[in-house]
Amino acid sequence: MHELGIVFHIIDSVEKVAADNRLEKVSAVVLELGEVSGVVPEYLTDCWRWAASKSPLVEGSALKIEPLAAVTHCDNCGKEYSTVIHGKTCPYCQSGSTWLLTGNEVNIKEIEAY
Repeated sequence: MHELGIVFHIIDSVEKVAADNRLEKVSAVVLELGEVSGVVPEYLTDCWRWAASKSPLVEGSALKIEPLAAVTHCDNCGKEYSTVIHGKTCPYCQSGSTWLLTGNEVNIKEIEAY
């Protein structure tokens, strides 16, 4: 379960931002989670509840997950399409000269504090 490691990294990052900005308490962290990131949202939130209870700064805070669609770009025809529906092969020109444009990210988008 790599979700716990991800959560520890998020908490470390939030603690650094909080120290730099003199934040005393975080009420929520908004996370952008790519559709093909390989991270299971339910596992992430379960790990968050446990790990957040160990840090006074984020204890009791919410982890809000915003999904990011996986989009692939085709170098052959220049079009973009849904990765999850069509995979690596372009549905427009059947080319395999494609690459993932978005959808594998795990980003801290926002930290809500008071």
